[in-house]
Amino acid sequence: MVQFLAQSSGGGSYVGLLIPVLLLGVFYFLLIRPQQRRAKEQQALIRSVEEGDEIVMTSGIIGTIVEIDDDDDTLTVEIAPGTQVRILRAGVGRLLTTDEDYDEDEDGDEASDEQQGPIQQL
Repeated sequence: MVQFLAQSSGGGSYVGLLIPVLLLGVFYFLLIRPQQRRAKEQQALIRSVEEGDEIVMTSGIIGTIVEIDDDDDTLTVEIAPGTQVRILRAGVGRLLTTDEDYDEDEDGDEASDEQQGPIQQL
């Protein structure tokens, strides 16, 4: 039995090694590499926030950055008039667009918004 296994695995050993290597390559390009890219983008976002930026925290709370403390890596965020909280920089989920960016998009797409509305008049 051992001789049969030794004879049959002589030429097929390369094929047996090729399959796991291909699987590792697929996992790298489909899972690992995109996740690393997203992590780098998130780190760049966290470093780029400034006072006055409107953010969404990872908890889903929306607020405006009032103060940045680089020593502690914390932000003071106003979540309601007169209500401020301190969060870690890592708590920034995403940056909201400014009103100026929204107004520019809205002016250019007025006709398409009317056509794409959920209710159409007959």
